[in-house]
Amino acid sequence: MRPLQVSDTFLRRVATWLNVNWCRQRFTLAQVDDDPHLAAYYRSVPDFGFVSTIGSEPTGVVWATTFPADAPGYGFVRADVPELSVCVLPGYRGAGLGARLMEAALTEARRRSLGALSLSVEEGNPARHLYERLGFAPADPSGRPGTLVLWLRDVPG
Repeated sequence: MRPLQVSDTFLRRVATWLNVNWCRQRFTLAQVDDDPHLAAYYRSVPDFGFVSTIGSEPTGVVWATTFPADAPGYGFVRADVPELSVCVLPGYRGAGLGARLMEAALTEARRRSLGALSLSVEEGNPARHLYERLGFAPADPSGRPGTLVLWLRDVPG
């Protein structure tokens, strides 16, 4: 595993495309590029991230981005809560890479003394079980069901 680098934008672009097509082909790469909301996931400067590799070949990626309230991501909770994006590339899934990437991100978030991390996961996505096992829970049970949050410090009142 290595830290995410500026040169990993293409990897984050492909990961974003794979993430929105997790259950079936819904978007082309060009459509992701043309959608400002989706493209923000790889065009924004991430707060931090990690790339899993075999040799020098990427196998997965996780990154945290703090989105502003006036341009929120799908997993937006608050302007001070970074949103995680994680993707294990096809052919490498089912071997625990997602868990290792998430653990690396959680360790870094704690090292940075972040209060929370959020993410967005659609209903039926098997990755949701991993997120829940790591402690992520619905950010607002009466709100968007796909927005999960992990409070790393006291839950706000």
